[in-house]
Amino acid sequence: MKVDTQPATQALVLETERLALRRFRRDDIDAIFAIIGDDVAMQYYPKTFNRSDAVQWIERNLRRYREHGYGLFAVTLKGSDDVIGDCGVIKQDVEGETRLEVGYHFRRDQWGHGYATEAARACMGLAFHAFGADKVISLIRPENLPSRRVAERNGMKLERQVTHYGLPHLVYAMKREDYGQA
Repeated sequence: MKVDTQPATQALVLETERLALRRFRRDDIDAIFAIIGDDVAMQYYPKTFNRSDAVQWIERNLRRYREHGYGLFAVTLKGSDDVIGDCGVIKQDVEGETRLEVGYHFRRDQWGHGYATEAARACMGLAFHAFGADKVISLIRPENLPSRRVAERNGMKLERQVTHYGLPHLVYAMKREDYGQA
């Protein structure tokens, strides 16, 4: 994994073997809407998002970059500008505890290639090494078996079940000291 050490204005955040993760731009609205506007891709969310939500999605992440230095990042295949998903680190409050969560969403035509696992693994490293997290979580709906498999392939362990935004979620977690062993 190659991590960007350039100033915060630099778009590229990190690269993996096959992927490049960069900061969102306002012209990524159509690309992110193709994912979050897809009712199958977002079936484990309380709703499918509309185009206005996609604008807010981008703006929320631009604000996160300014305030925290991280957020969800646009994911492309190396050598391509085509956004196939997003993955990154965001703050989540879970039962009164603030943790960094690794989250991801990919376009359906990109499922099954291991991109979510690869991107999430890189973002876990970013959370531990660049942002000082002692523990990273992923909040996953119990019925979302593909996302659960991503967490498990990356060495995350099921910690507990919580109610988050009124819905049951499983908390998968990994401590920093376990990151290199997974």
